[in-house]
Amino acid sequence: MGQAPFIPVDIASADFKRLRHEHYARWREFGAVRLKLKGPARAADEALLVTRYSDVSSLLKDPLLVKDSANAGLLPPTSPKLFRPLLQNMLAKDDPEHARLKMLVQRTFTPVRVAMLKDRTEAVSHDLISALRGRRSFDLMQEYAFPLPVTVISELLGVPMDDRSRFAKWSGALIRAGTSTGSLITSIPQVVAFLRYLEKLIAWKKADPGDDLVSALVQAEEEGQSLNGDELMAMVAILLSAGHETTANLIANGTLALLDNPEAAANLRSGQVPIETAVEELLRFAGPVETSTPRYASTDMTIAGIDTARGTLVLGAIASANRDNRQFAHADQIDLERRPNRHLTFGEGGHYCVGAALARMESAIAFRQILEHFPNIKLAVPAESLRWRQGLVLTGLRHLLVTV
Repeated sequence: MGQAPFIPVDIASADFKRLRHEHYARWREFGAVRLKLKGPARAADEALLVTRYSDVSSLLKDPLLVKDSANAGLLPPTSPKLFRPLLQNMLAKDDPEHARLKMLVQRTFTPVRVAMLKDRTEAVSHDLISALRGRRSFDLMQEYAFPLPVTVISELLGVPMDDRSRFAKWSGALIRAGTSTGSLITSIPQVVAFLRYLEKLIAWKKADPGDDLVSALVQAEEEGQSLNGDELMAMVAILLSAGHETTANLIANGTLALLDNPEAAANLRSGQVPIETAVEELLRFAGPVETSTPRYASTDMTIAGIDTARGTLVLGAIASANRDNRQFAHADQIDLERRPNRHLTFGEGGHYCVGAALARMESAIAFRQILEHFPNIKLAVPAESLRWRQGLVLTGLRHLLVTV
């Protein structure tokens, strides 16, 4: 068994995002590389980054790779006390705790509930696009890609209309908090405001429940389903933040990919390509997920041909796996009719994304309406000037300026 080479690159940096696929193409030759993780203290500050599709797919399903660092013999990561309620989320838990938390959200986050949101999503999208008509240029990220999923997830969760504009700022603060110690410190006021808001929202839903997801989760807690206060707050926080961050990034990243590939965009606009098939390819080719959430080796084991000691932090490079020619023919080319398309953007195994159906529905509506209403849409700035947001797990643009 070999040793993974050490690569002195910060994969959470905005500079890395611009050239990530060039890096991944080289790193797939090794199968895995070692990285020093920058930012606030974690249970481990060095990671094994797995780059090939087959190995990433395996690690996502491997029960020996655990989400809770304590189950790998490590001390819990240090973090400010105020952040600790947010650490009780299902993304950081192993079974049976993870299965219990996921069951609760799946019982309320049903396909029927998502299907009921389709007409509303169409209407919200139409309103946002109508507000942009008559303008020669606009920021598609800030004026469409973010507001659409923020509105939809807020309505699903039962968040009042007047409160929704703050979520992009709050979720951005949560993401920045993990990128550097300085960002962690500057994010504290926003995180405090977010937690205080969640406390008020949960208290309100307890006193006056409605037909929404937060009310359903509150009622599950009160029916003895063992969802404690911190878990409830963490669940609502992860649904609110992840429920719009990933989809907003998918809409903007996917639109950029279509602008870079006008022939593919024309085929989609004309109806030659089914929108559902196109969405799967945009999830693969320009997905919003950079890496898996952290996992830890619970025992000495072999990962991607590398001897891996217990306690090692392991990340799956999902963006790399989705561009692996061993799995996808001509992986660096966009093919909106690609079938089969077993991309890993939503994960695999027990941690498969509970919001996958919602993200697919929202993005299908978004891509269709963007191309329909703005047939002459073009990038308004040179592609090399685009600025990417910092972040380990997610990849997204700060802005996407377009002309129409």
